[in-house]
Amino acid sequence: MKVIIVEDEVLAQQELSWLIKNHSQMEIVATFDDGLDVLKYLQHHEVDAIFLDINIPSLDGVLLAQNISKFARRPFIVFITAWKEHAVEAFELEAFDYILKPYQESRIIGMLQKLESAFLQQNAPQAAEAAPRENATINLIKDERIIVTGVDDIYYAEAHEKMTFVYTRRESYVMPMNITEFCSRLPESHFFRCHRSYCVNISKIREIEPWFNNTYILRLRDLDFEVPVSRSKVKEFRQLMHL
Repeated sequence: MKVIIVEDEVLAQQELSWLIKNHSQMEIVATFDDGLDVLKYLQHHEVDAIFLDINIPSLDGVLLAQNISKFARRPFIVFITAWKEHAVEAFELEAFDYILKPYQESRIIGMLQKLESAFLQQNAPQAAEAAPRENATINLIKDERIIVTGVDDIYYAEAHEKMTFVYTRRESYVMPMNITEFCSRLPESHFFRCHRSYCVNISKIREIEPWFNNTYILRLRDLDFEVPVSRSKVKEFRQLMHL
């Protein structure tokens, strides 16, 4: 797995290089301290991941990431910064992760492990007739951090005007998008839009209780919460659950 580091602080660049070399199998093929130099390099070289500081000369990290996001083959991007306020921008650019400085070694190690796993999964050989691979992880926002989360850890999502609240067994997240957009990022084989305000992980349903007007209430494993199935979704739900 080939990676580059874009960081204009020498000590921060050296520390990150040391962590990558000692806690992963990644190959650091180049380091940069200027955004324009990175764009020039990427015109002739392909890399698998970029560790990208936001406050760099010539072209800041967010603008650089916007350009990279248009590439036909997009590398994973991990933002590294001393500032929290760019987390939402990083999420909108579908960054893999968002690391705050000063570095916490355990946080870096966890991120590197997830990054290598995501890379291997993305490049796993598939039979020609195999169905397209669905994403196994999704980026969620918590306290201005991007949390890479397994989609199977999500129990349900709930619409709140233009925002979407997402719930796992122990955590909740607030996503800066409507529920339709959020649900479009989830694998259809695992999640069902059971109501205009709710999307549920099918594998987390513990009990299906008949409700008013031939609808249903869904009780989920591990959570004390009931998810409704709307009248407009009843037929589709019955077919899905073989009721």
